[in-house]
Amino acid sequence: MTNDPSHPHSPVGHSLVEQHGVDTIPEEERTSTPRDVLSILIGSNLAFGVVVFGWLPVSFGLSFWSSATALIVGTLLGIVLVTPLALISLRTATNLSTSSGAHFGVRGRLIGSLVGLLLSLGYTALALWVGGDVVVGALNRLVGLPAHGPAYVATYTVLAALSATAAVFGYRLLLRMEKLLMWSMSVLLLLGLFAYLPHFHGSAHGHYLLGGYWQTWLLAVVSAGLSGPIAFITLLGDYTRYVSPARHGNRRVYWANAAGMFLGMLIPQLFGTFTAVATGAGNNYVAGLLAGAPAWFLLPLLINGLLGSAGNTGLMLYSMGLDLDAILPRATRLQATYVVAAVATVLVFAGHFVWNAQDAVTSFVLVLTAIGTPWAVITLTGFRRCRGVYDRESLQVLNKRTRGGIYWYRAGWNVPATVAWAVGSVVGLCAVDTPVYQGPLLSWTGGIDVSFLLSGAVAWALYVLLSRRERTALPAAEPVPVPAQAQAQAQATATATATGTDSTPAGATELVPGPR
Repeated sequence: MTNDPSHPHSPVGHSLVEQHGVDTIPEEERTSTPRDVLSILIGSNLAFGVVVFGWLPVSFGLSFWSSATALIVGTLLGIVLVTPLALISLRTATNLSTSSGAHFGVRGRLIGSLVGLLLSLGYTALALWVGGDVVVGALNRLVGLPAHGPAYVATYTVLAALSATAAVFGYRLLLRMEKLLMWSMSVLLLLGLFAYLPHFHGSAHGHYLLGGYWQTWLLAVVSAGLSGPIAFITLLGDYTRYVSPARHGNRRVYWANAAGMFLGMLIPQLFGTFTAVATGAGNNYVAGLLAGAPAWFLLPLLINGLLGSAGNTGLMLYSMGLDLDAILPRATRLQATYVVAAVATVLVFAGHFVWNAQDAVTSFVLVLTAIGTPWAVITLTGFRRCRGVYDRESLQVLNKRTRGGIYWYRAGWNVPATVAWAVGSVVGLCAVDTPVYQGPLLSWTGGIDVSFLLSGAVAWALYVLLSRRERTALPAAEPVPVPAQAQAQAQATATATATGTDSTPAGATELVPGPR
C-alpha cells in the first residue's frame, strides 16, 4: 500500500477505492465526525435483516407492548455493554480486532478477527435471505414473477453484487450511501405504519412460548433486544478509527455510537413488531408482511428489500473484508472483500435451497454471540486497565510480519486472556438455546437463554483472577496528534497563561489531552 499523494490509488490522492486495510489510519485522513458514525449506524440498520428481529417476540406469543418493552430493555442493556468499545479504535486508529492485540497478544487478536468474521457472515446471510424474499414476493404480487428457484437465485445474486460493490469501494462510499438510506428508508418505514395500521391491535397476543409471561418476556429481552448491540462488538471500530481524538472528545463519540445503536436497532425492530402484530405473522414473517400489504405499499417494500438490504450487507461485507485482511496479512482488503462476498453468496444459496434458513441463521448468530461476548468483556477490561493508552506500532507487528513489541507476551499470545475467553465461551455454549441445539445449563436457568451474561461474567472473573499478578503492558505516554491550527491555539494559550492574560476566544474548542 502506498501513501504517495501523486499515486492514483493513494488515500491522500482521494482514490475512489479505499486503500486502507487494518493498518493505522494517518491523522490527516481521520476527518469523520461523530455525526457520520451516527448516520452509519442508523442508515445501515433500516433493513429487513434487522426488522425481522422485531417479529421474534411476537412469534414467542407476546403482545405489541410487551414486545416493545422487551426490545427497549434488551437494547439498552446491550448498548451499555458494547458502546465503550468504540473508544478503543478512537485511540488506536485501527479496527477493533487488531486493537484487541493489546490484550490478547498480537497473535491472540486473531480470536477477535475470527469472531467478527463469522458474526458478520451470519448477519449478512440473514439480511440477504430476508431482503431477497421480500423482493421476490413483492415482484410476484406486482408483475406476477414466479416465486421459484430461478427468481431467488437472480435476486440473491443482484443483492450480493450491489453489496460487494459498495464494500469494495470502502468507507467513504458507504458513509455517503448510509446517509442517504437513513432518510429514504425512514420515510418508507413511516409509510408502512399507515399501510398496516387498520389491522393493528396492540394488546393481542398468542400462546407464551415458555408457558409463562415473564419467562417468555425475558427470552425476548435476550434473543431479540440484547443480541442487536452485541452484533456490533467487532464493528464499531471500523467507523471510529476515522474519527480524530484531537478534534472530537470521548464523550461525543460515545454518545454518537450509543444513539446510533439505539435508534438504528429500535426503529426497524419496532416496525417489525408492529407489522407482525398487524398481519398476524406466525412462523413466516415475510409471507405475512407481503400478504397483508396494500397494493400501494408493495413498491416501497421492493425498494427497501433491494436498497436497504444492499446498504446493510455492504457494511457487513466491508467489516468481513477487514477481519479476513487481519487474519491473512498478505491479502489486501480488496482481495479479502471479494472472498467473503463469494462465501456469503454461497451460504445464502445453501441456506435457501438446502437448510431451513431461519433456524440455521438464528442458531448460528446466537452461538457466535455467546462466544463473542467474553471477547468483548476481556477487551473492555484491558481498555480500562491501560487507561486508553496504546502503542500503535506494536499493534501492527503481525500485519508487518515481524516479531516483538510490548504486546508480544508469550509467542504473541496473552495466556490469561486466551484461557478466560475459551472457558467463558464454553460456558456460554452450554447455556445457549437455539432451534437446533439446547445447552445443558438451560435447566439451571429456567429454560431462558442467558448465555451472553454467563459467558461474559465467567470470562471477566477468570481473566481478573489469572492476570492479577501480571502488569499491564503500557507504552510510553504519547500525545494525541493535534492539527496545526489546534497546535497554534494551544501555543497561544500557553503564552497567554505565562504572561497572565487569557487570549482564548469565546467558544473555542477545548483540546483533548493525549493519553496518560
